[in-house]
Amino acid sequence: MITIKSVAARAMLTGATALFFINSAWAGIPIQHWTQPGGVRVYLVESPAIPMVDVQIDLDAGGRRDPADKPGLANLMASMTANGVRATATEPALDEHALSEAWADLGASFGGAAGSDRMSFSLRSLTYPDLLDKAVVLAARQLGEPSFPEAPWLRDRPKMIASLKEANTRPATLAGRAFNRAVYGSHPYGWEMTEESLLRIGVEDLRALHARAVRACDARVSIVGALTRTQADALVTRLLSRLPKTACTPQPDVPEVQPLTQASEQRIAFASAQAQVLLGQPGYKRNDPDFFALTVGNHILGGGGFTARLTEEVREKRGLTYSVYSYFSPGLHAGAFTIGLQTRPDQTTQALSLVREVLAKFVEQGPTEKELQAAKDNLIGGFALRLDSNKKLLDNVANIAWNGLPLNYLDTWTQQVDKLTVADVRAAFARKVQPDTLATVVLGAEEAGLR
Repeated sequence: MITIKSVAARAMLTGATALFFINSAWAGIPIQHWTQPGGVRVYLVESPAIPMVDVQIDLDAGGRRDPADKPGLANLMASMTANGVRATATEPALDEHALSEAWADLGASFGGAAGSDRMSFSLRSLTYPDLLDKAVVLAARQLGEPSFPEAPWLRDRPKMIASLKEANTRPATLAGRAFNRAVYGSHPYGWEMTEESLLRIGVEDLRALHARAVRACDARVSIVGALTRTQADALVTRLLSRLPKTACTPQPDVPEVQPLTQASEQRIAFASAQAQVLLGQPGYKRNDPDFFALTVGNHILGGGGFTARLTEEVREKRGLTYSVYSYFSPGLHAGAFTIGLQTRPDQTTQALSLVREVLAKFVEQGPTEKELQAAKDNLIGGFALRLDSNKKLLDNVANIAWNGLPLNYLDTWTQQVDKLTVADVRAAFARKVQPDTLATVVLGAEEAGLR
């Protein structure tokens, strides 16, 4: 027997595996953009190949705006919208079980989460009118009228505390927390949820944050799917229809991440077979003009796996680690530049010295022509894989929307990479990375003299 669930399941499977592009030659990715009268900014890519739509709503309500004594509040609030919706004059209340069943019956999904910069809610549904209409109504209720019941919160909070306690036994977690504090200082990017801070959060905090932070006027909505512009505009209006109709007042500025002025090093004793080693500093913002040069340069330095220079020098030539890597984490503020590895505790000093030497040489001299060309070939050759499903394309469109990137950003991505020179990469790293002011954390250092 054919049911809504079976139809939805088959279509979702098709959508998850279908390629958005059937070959590497395309005329461009037409991103339509408009602003609704209330201030909502909408970004749409029409993808009519399958009867499905993916929607992402982004709000300036991420962790950087959490209260200092309640880190993680934004992510908790967004995820807890799934615990139920309030009754209205014409609709009954739904508890978490009824809400979950309603989504299952539609073969659709909706949920929220928050990162450091933004709070995001995502909807995925078939575009058959009878299904999509019901999914949009249900999503609008969950977004605009969550009930935040106390019983599920009191049930789940002890589980979260237990999870935090378990995480505190993992060396990678402890090293990461120490590293974030060393790089970010008092900036919200470095805040971490603790058992104590979690106990300070109650359902009244979730409700208060929802009331002040989930507002339509500054939302950015990205859509990829089988909808026309007219249909997409109507969908956005309905999705946000249950949010307060109030004018947006400017939110307070969040201070910038401060650059490090001197090097620091922490060696933390921990009984483990491998030492966790992290070193880095604040990097750059996502809209920085050096983005492409730093992306390609990092691919060469430590982001390209077995072809990276750090891997060649630290693993292949000396056997000091199984894996060594580097990456940038750009955001609305300067996210961290990080180099990480694991090694035997008695080899940490040798490994650290080598990593610092490789980094300093890379910043001073940049890549070789051969390294640069190999990185370009790898990144350009793999570019289509960044866009080979509606979900991946949605992630890219939302990135454009959130960071204010040009609408032709994806169309020109490969050209931006291809035109880079060794001098471009060297200059960008010289501007953004200072090897003499790195913060270093080693957890599981040598027992003899934690130097």
